[in-house]
Amino acid sequence: MAACPQIHENEEYHKRLNEDSLMHTPEFVIKPRSHTVWEKQCVRLHCTISGWPEPRVVWYKNNVSIDPMAKPGKYKVESSYSFQDSLYMNCMCFIINTCIYMCIIFHKVTPGVLPIHTYGVKFETHIVEKFGVSFGREGETLSFGCSVIIYPSLQRFQPEIEWYRDDKLLVQSKWVQMHWSGDRATLTLSHLNKEDEGLYTLRVITKSGFETHSAYVFVRDADAEVAGAPGAPLDVQSLDANKDYVIVTWKQPAVDGGSPILGYFVDRCEVGMTHWFQCNDTPVKFARFPVTGLVEGRSYVFRVRAVNKAGMSHPSRVSEPVAAMDPADRTRKEGVVPGRPRDLSVIEATKNYVVLSWKPPGDKGHEGVMYYVEKCVSGTDSWQRVNTEIPVKSPRFALFDLAEGKSYRFRVRCCNSAGVGEPSEPTEATTVGDKLDIPSAPGRVVPTRNTDTSVVVSWEASRAAKELVGYYIESSIAGRNTWEPCNNKPVKGTRFICHGLTTEESYVFRVRAVNAAGISDFSQESEAIKVKAAIASPTPPYGITVLECVRDSMVLAWKQPTFIGGADITGYFIDYREVIGGVPGKWHEANIKSVSERAYRVSELKENMLYQFQVRAANMAGVGIPSLPSETFKCEEWTIAVPGPPHDLQVQEVRKDSLVLLWKAPVYQGRDPVNGYYIDIKEAEADFEMWRGVNEKATNKTFMKIKDLKEGESYVFRVRAQNKAGVGKASDPTEPVEAVTKPGTAEIVVNVDDDGVISLNFECSNLTADSKFVWSKNYKEMTEPERMTLETKGSKSKAIFKTPSEEDLGIYSCFVTHTDGASASYTLSEESETEFMISKLFHPSSPVIPLKTELAVELLEKGRVRFWLQAEKISANGKIEYVFNDNVIHQGEKYKMNFDKNTGVIEMFMESLGKEDEGTFTFQLQDGKATNQSSLVLIGDVFKQLQKESEFQKKEWIRKQGPHFVEYLGYEVTPECCVRLKCKVANMKKDSVALWYKDGREIKVNEKLDFSEGVLTLEITQISKKDAGIYEVVLKDDRGKDTSTLNLTDQANSSTQLKIQSTEEGIRLYTFVSYYNDELHVTWHHKDAAIAFTERIKSGVVGEQLWLQISEPTEKDKGKYAIEFFDGKGGLRRTVELAGQAFDDAFCTGNRLIIMFFTDRARVAGGLPDVVTIQEGKSLNLTCNIWGDPVPEVTWLKNEREMVSNDHYILKFESGKFASFTITCVNTSDSGKYSILVKNKYGTESGDFTVSVFLPDEEPGKKKK
Repeated sequence: MAACPQIHENEEYHKRLNEDSLMHTPEFVIKPRSHTVWEKQCVRLHCTISGWPEPRVVWYKNNVSIDPMAKPGKYKVESSYSFQDSLYMNCMCFIINTCIYMCIIFHKVTPGVLPIHTYGVKFETHIVEKFGVSFGREGETLSFGCSVIIYPSLQRFQPEIEWYRDDKLLVQSKWVQMHWSGDRATLTLSHLNKEDEGLYTLRVITKSGFETHSAYVFVRDADAEVAGAPGAPLDVQSLDANKDYVIVTWKQPAVDGGSPILGYFVDRCEVGMTHWFQCNDTPVKFARFPVTGLVEGRSYVFRVRAVNKAGMSHPSRVSEPVAAMDPADRTRKEGVVPGRPRDLSVIEATKNYVVLSWKPPGDKGHEGVMYYVEKCVSGTDSWQRVNTEIPVKSPRFALFDLAEGKSYRFRVRCCNSAGVGEPSEPTEATTVGDKLDIPSAPGRVVPTRNTDTSVVVSWEASRAAKELVGYYIESSIAGRNTWEPCNNKPVKGTRFICHGLTTEESYVFRVRAVNAAGISDFSQESEAIKVKAAIASPTPPYGITVLECVRDSMVLAWKQPTFIGGADITGYFIDYREVIGGVPGKWHEANIKSVSERAYRVSELKENMLYQFQVRAANMAGVGIPSLPSETFKCEEWTIAVPGPPHDLQVQEVRKDSLVLLWKAPVYQGRDPVNGYYIDIKEAEADFEMWRGVNEKATNKTFMKIKDLKEGESYVFRVRAQNKAGVGKASDPTEPVEAVTKPGTAEIVVNVDDDGVISLNFECSNLTADSKFVWSKNYKEMTEPERMTLETKGSKSKAIFKTPSEEDLGIYSCFVTHTDGASASYTLSEESETEFMISKLFHPSSPVIPLKTELAVELLEKGRVRFWLQAEKISANGKIEYVFNDNVIHQGEKYKMNFDKNTGVIEMFMESLGKEDEGTFTFQLQDGKATNQSSLVLIGDVFKQLQKESEFQKKEWIRKQGPHFVEYLGYEVTPECCVRLKCKVANMKKDSVALWYKDGREIKVNEKLDFSEGVLTLEITQISKKDAGIYEVVLKDDRGKDTSTLNLTDQANSSTQLKIQSTEEGIRLYTFVSYYNDELHVTWHHKDAAIAFTERIKSGVVGEQLWLQISEPTEKDKGKYAIEFFDGKGGLRRTVELAGQAFDDAFCTGNRLIIMFFTDRARVAGGLPDVVTIQEGKSLNLTCNIWGDPVPEVTWLKNEREMVSNDHYILKFESGKFASFTITCVNTSDSGKYSILVKNKYGTESGDFTVSVFLPDEEPGKKKK
């Protein structure tokens, strides 16, 4: 028997010498035979086959192919030397019916394609670039997949690719498309629905076995057409189809839109048609509905919609087609009155309907039978036929309109052309109501940690729940009570992984159960749990190398595991084994106590023996699995003169164009001590020949900052050590590192406090509970520094200098553990630091109080003026001096001062502004040795505008204390051709009086006056020329008085004064005439010249309003405007001045006038120079004031191209008023034209300046060093 494989291989070899002459169709030599076995007994089906090329064998059960991998342990298929095939069944479950097993054989060869020989080949399958947890929304298309590597790679060999959803095999359809490109399997889900939610599994099958990968796909509800409408139902199915009847079932949605679901509507559509017909007039609450009235022989599809008080949901995905026809093919007889129906029962009973089911009679004749259904109230014998007009054809019937709570009995009669048969036995009394209860709320909910973005939620099942469909899980951030669904498709188990959560956020969970009757109450909320990865044992270390070798020991090094398990590595364990004749021996422990370093000397080895090593990492969760065995190393003493490889390479401070590389010195020094290192670099995807040196001269440090990297490119690095004998072997390369500045990256900031104490400050925004700040000087950790004090509070850490001196010069770095590499450094050196910082570090001077905002002014109610600023940090002992035009002012009737020491806000109030208040206001701050001051200049037009606005707001406040107009007097023409004068008033009381006047004379009471809901009206019927005049309304009481007038005269003479109005587009000048026709000629003038209309300046007529629109107004648009009227008999000219006294008076009229435009439109108030000349290497900072309401948008441009704030260009806009522009470490490429562009809805303005950068040698009059 041992020779059989060799004999077979010899036969195979000779067959391949001339394959074409040996090819023949497959055939059974010995066919499978029938078996009779005991229950729970294992059985083996055996057959012998022949054929060339090697046939493919498929086993079937009841015409369904058997997949041994779908039920591991149930079936096992074996092939012996390609001519015997066996099926083993481990029948540990009950077999209810006799089954037919069938074996089919066929060639694998496709016509015209040569066969692929895989005899003796063992395939290794690897799934890479795996798809992860995915999120989609209804209606979208989602694609995902994996790359597949199969070794060895044989030409034309293709594996079997299968996709599963919730362990159910997927097939190609209009909703599911599967693609295999030869090395990548892709699944595309078209028009996502919640039915597509579930666990997706890719299975790659070869003759050597299969590999799988799974991940969950979540499908969210599409946005509702009506806000607050529920989500769409799902899993619509058609059950129990008959000639004219079918039961439609579905599952309730997880999202109810914020209000309970009132019920569901079922729609049907004939296959091939597009018209949907609603099956029920009122919504049904039960998730099951009997649809009647179908046409026998036709096919239908169904859909369901949910409804709540807000509206209707989107329709569900349509069901599979179902045909309306009799499921049984029974023998029919003629001429016989049918017998009694059999087995009548109530199969559905809800408060909306009752469904009856029965079996046809045994004796019914050749023709078909129909049925009459009868009912009676329990306790009576008064039977009433339900379907009096048309008998039903199907042995199913749904009764509606039964009285809820009443008890009924039912019976059925058969009928045909021969007559109506005897009734069936009546049913038991059935009370109308829901038989199926809504399930009870699930029990205790327990969340447990899983990953950084997911939590495992488990719960106690609902008690005594019938026909349970599944559970919905919801989550909320603790304390917010804002619930979001975790799944939109019910899950049947009592455990679910909730994905898509925010790391380090605390969540609570709740669960509810669902069945056809409805959705249960929510369970109690779980305890809050913080989302973070659960602690697990670390993954294996990797990259084992030898750093030194002597006669009986070796020094090993390895790389840290890629995943440390959520806790610090506490140590490593090393094992070794001998390799003799290529055969590995038994593993032995090299160390009993764990080692903390990633290097270890393994002793007591045998000289000239071959060894393999493996390493295991340990943390507080336990010891992880061992690494893969290392390469085979020979234990022999190294005698080479050059040093061994450096080790433990680490990368810190990764930025878009630089990073810092750290390493440790070689363990093996060579004949002489190491005196320098060389660093090599190459792109991660580049070939080995692309290694290139970073430094031409060897560095004696064990760190180096590598610059000039290309943003977005991935690099690998290695280090070589040298001594007098030469350069040694290179270290293992690092893992690929992408040159990119991650969001939230911070740098170390130097700070000098009020007492001159200097500190280095670093903040990290993505801390975890286990994170620690590690400070180093020259990249050597400072555990207990003598010259510094280390302090950490929350996400901030600082290193404070005790007695700064030149001994403290060096590179200071901070690294944060358990983050994605958060780190930064700061270099203190006389050459690289600015003169200011060096003087602060070694020659401290008076510090400055930092300000959050500079001195600003704003208007309050009643026209009060508030001057204020805010200090970033000031103690309770701080002192403030208030200065106006170099004179100190004090608290009194005119000035009110306030200093909030908790917030640092400093304020001064004035009731009003007079002409004597024009000048410069200054706040001077002092806190110990620290000082600062801020000034605000209010002179010229700026002061006048502020003063006018203050006076206007004060007058408005006084006016509104009594009865006043909200809308001034105007007019309208009613459909009855009456002229109605009206105005809107407010703050009226019982004794308030409203008097009407025309041309100075009071209108008598017998005129038609009306006052309701704050609107005062005067109606003029059959208006004539005698009604022309000036109308006036006076409101008054003991609190005050307000007036409004309207000039109602003929044509041009009846026009109102030319007024100015603010609009979103700019300025509108307008006047009203009593009526307007084509005979009235109108001309507009600006500065006594006729206006040429453009896209920016337009005129028009709206009703009786004549207007001139000026879009995006500028200073050039100020001046005198006029409108001239001529009606053929006479003319009239109205004017308005956009400057001078008329301009100021217009501001006080209470309307939105042009002064608001020049106050509110976006402006650059000043502060920018025309030209800036600066030396290379210095820093440039410019600040300007921005004005506008609403707050303008600010954009900076360089050479007409928009700029983005970064580490080099720092662009800020603070408090809506101050824009700053900073260039750190200026270089010649920064020369050019710069602009600031400010914009709001009232207009746009820009400011330009030029920056010129010169080299130190180019500065006029400066000597070269």
